[in-house]
Amino acid sequence: MIETAVWIGGVMLALASIACLWRVFKGPSILDRVLALDVILLIISSALCLDMAINRHTDYLLFVVVACTLGFIGSVTVSRFVSDQRNA
Repeated sequence: MIETAVWIGGVMLALASIACLWRVFKGPSILDRVLALDVILLIISSALCLDMAINRHTDYLLFVVVACTLGFIGSVTVSRFVSDQRNA
């Protein structure tokens, strides 16, 4: 049962990463590209969490926290940069 859930989760993460990579390369604006990169970081974090659930360890927990923090900081930085450009 758990193997089926792992395979389904892995396929869903792979499809989501392909869709996000498409948005990174073909996105009409910089905000779309940044959002897609943020989602890719979340997909990587989800894949690490999936691996931790399968192998029953918490070795990657620090990497998950760092990836989510970097995604948040990057998104906030770009959104502030874009809003400053629109106000100028």
